[in-house]
Amino acid sequence: MLTTAFRPGSPDWLDLGSPDTRASVAFYTALFGWTFDSAGPETGGYGFFQLDGRTVAALGPLLDEGALPAWTLYFATLDADRTTELVEQAGGRVRFTPFDVFTAGRMAGYTDPTGAEFAVWQPHDTRGLDVVTESGSLCWAECYSVDAERAKSFYRAVFGWQEQDVPVGEALLYTVLTPAGGGSDDAHGGIMQLPPEQTAAGTTSHWLPYFEVPDVDGCYARAEQLGATPRISPVDVHGVGRLAQLHDPHGAVFAVITTAKPGG
Repeated sequence: MLTTAFRPGSPDWLDLGSPDTRASVAFYTALFGWTFDSAGPETGGYGFFQLDGRTVAALGPLLDEGALPAWTLYFATLDADRTTELVEQAGGRVRFTPFDVFTAGRMAGYTDPTGAEFAVWQPHDTRGLDVVTESGSLCWAECYSVDAERAKSFYRAVFGWQEQDVPVGEALLYTVLTPAGGGSDDAHGGIMQLPPEQTAAGTTSHWLPYFEVPDVDGCYARAEQLGATPRISPVDVHGVGRLAQLHDPHGAVFAVITTAKPGG
């Protein structure tokens, strides 16, 4: 389970790059009951989605030419510069080198060898998100990859993640990820091979954030009313919960889930 203890290698931050931040604020605040707090003009339009004054995600404008709307997952590191070296050694690409964000922390961005983008956050004054796993917040991080085995090898080299392979149906394998030194209760995400029909349709490797909600079907319907388009309709996954995936009005992909209760 994802927690704010933020072991090295676990998700500790999340932000959305949007071509229209005002419209994105309207969509996500209406969908999840978030509020938005601007970080000020000196941050170039960056700000924080919050629940009851606690940061659950962040938002900023797209700055790079050709960049597509997307959620970016950040993983905790004690040394962003060393992580950058490991990414390069493992065959990844550095999208932007480590830099300090005022006194909040240090960050860097990468693309894994299969094409999935991600980032790291080395905390200083800001440890990471204020809340995870609770309703309306990040609860899981999932990598869909065109080459799951290569992705696993890469992230193992960079973060030392522990892996447990779990069969999904008759033909697919899902790899549950746990930070180095963690137990099974510390699992924070997974890696899954993209099916051929999705790659043929143009889907590329990517990380997908899951947000916990009390009612997947109601949230899914509300998202459509607000302009989202379906990716995967609500479905029950045994032992996991009920989940759905959507494209927000600008195309950024996200998922919602009502996690199954233990023993339920």
